Amino acid sequence: MKFDDKVPIYYQIKQYIYQEILINHFQPGTKIPPVRQLAIDLTVNVNTIQRALSELIDEGILISKRGKGNFVTTDLQILNQLKENIVEEKLEIMYTQLKNLQISSDEMVQYLSDYIKKREENDHE
Repeated sequence: MKFDDKVPIYYQIKQYIYQEILINHFQPGTKIPPVRQLAIDLTVNVNTIQRALSELIDEGILISKRGKGNFVTTDLQILNQLKENIVEEKLEIMYTQLKNLQISSDEMVQYLSDYIKKREENDHE
């Protein structure tokens, strides 16, 4: 994993785990890799992994089972909220950048619609 120096590493690890959950690499109810294994895989300090996991546990995304490890929640409401939050965060960035270019809301919708159509056509080729 390549880290951005401008963003705290633990936060980027949280984002990575969110993504792994949302794309079903870590499915609801399944155990995620142990802290030490994640530290090796991501080449970061164990304490950094632990901080990210602690926040995910506090958010209810992960469930810690003493002596057994950390598991992805089976609460679909929490997982759906996670997805909505991430989508909204990405849209907020895009909206702000386009608004700074003085692009109207109607233009944004049209650009996005056109972009999606073009991408879908390219994906089917």
